[in-house]
Amino acid sequence: MSRRNGAPNGTEKDEAPPAPKDLSQDKQARLLSSDSGHFSLIRALHMADFITELNGFCGIMSVFSSMRYCLGSPHDYGNLWAALAFIPLGLFFDFMDGKVARWRQKASLMGQELDSLADLVSFGVSPAACAFAMGIRTPLDHLLLTFFILCGLTRLARFNVTVSVLPKDASGKSKYFEGTPIPTSLAIVSLMLYWVSQGWVLENVPLGTVFTGTAFEFHPVVGVFVLHGCLMVSKTIHIPKP
Repeated sequence: MSRRNGAPNGTEKDEAPPAPKDLSQDKQARLLSSDSGHFSLIRALHMADFITELNGFCGIMSVFSSMRYCLGSPHDYGNLWAALAFIPLGLFFDFMDGKVARWRQKASLMGQELDSLADLVSFGVSPAACAFAMGIRTPLDHLLLTFFILCGLTRLARFNVTVSVLPKDASGKSKYFEGTPIPTSLAIVSLMLYWVSQGWVLENVPLGTVFTGTAFEFHPVVGVFVLHGCLMVSKTIHIPKP
């Protein structure tokens, strides 16, 4: 979740002169609102935005790989390995887009929105899809995995709204995250990677199911997703930024 929107640094108006106008954002806004030019949207994207797109690409590929595992042999873990491997690769691109934006000194509201949407796919939807592919797929599991994704969606929306008012350090960067950042779902991905290495998938998912054979049947391990979702939307948890 790179900070790429160029938000003000929180100083009082009488303590600092107004920030200079960001000409790159003006140019992007003109291209996005232009009626002419079939590919004006593409021309409006910065280099960092294309890197963010690669983050989203990794998340989408992870979801498709999970689907391919579900359609193939349950004993062939190749697509499942690929689904899980695409998620940390998405984190690499999520880290790099902010680096490139600061290097080129080109941040934009478009980049901020792209960043949040890509993070939702890569670190929200794709881990849930991997869990489904691994066998966490009872009706109640579905609802609990959906809760996890919605928590990620809400947390990213809150970040976009509050990033300009959070306390800042001398460089203008927010001092902390409210709630755990959505990329921390990689901790769950690491756990699932271990399960796959041990062959603990489908009927061998750790801890099995409870209320088996009833409408309330679910896998207790789905509680890890529920807990992570609650931590993401927490208001009181402040994670210092590195």
